[in-house]
Amino acid sequence: MSIANKLVEGNKNLIRAAWDRLGSLPLGDRVFSRMVGLMAPYTGSVGARVVELRDDYARVELRDRWAVRNHLTSVHAIALANLAELTGNIAVAYTLPDDGRFIVAGMDIEYLAKARGRITAICDQALPRTSDKREYPVVVEMYDPKQTLVARASLRTLVGPKKRAA
Repeated sequence: MSIANKLVEGNKNLIRAAWDRLGSLPLGDRVFSRMVGLMAPYTGSVGARVVELRDDYARVELRDRWAVRNHLTSVHAIALANLAELTGNIAVAYTLPDDGRFIVAGMDIEYLAKARGRITAICDQALPRTSDKREYPVVVEMYDPKQTLVARASLRTLVGPKKRAA
């Protein structure tokens, strides 16, 4: 079992504890975002930054740069999908009780406009506060600097209890 898996399956909500400790410190959001990227390396590959996190809410920003662009010089569709998954997941992870865990079982995404400039992803909805086994839709909307909605994603998120140690 990896160190990240041991931390996630532990007795505490690691995401909540880390954000509550780091989020208000100078550069704490960057340290937190890097930690999340190390725990989930593919997610970390786009270099998004968690800027606000609380129960039922996450706001994450993706800087427009060459590494996340497509051949049309807009933010690549898969970078937006990665941003949506990170934003929804971090909101769910923060809100869940200490004994809960989750996984995304599917995603639908609509690309509504070319994504250029810093993209802000927001998940703002009632999220589960129980580890009872159930599927939840988690919606994330992504905006460009002019507040144009560039993409909307819906994550099919499966929530359940953490594994019990044998």
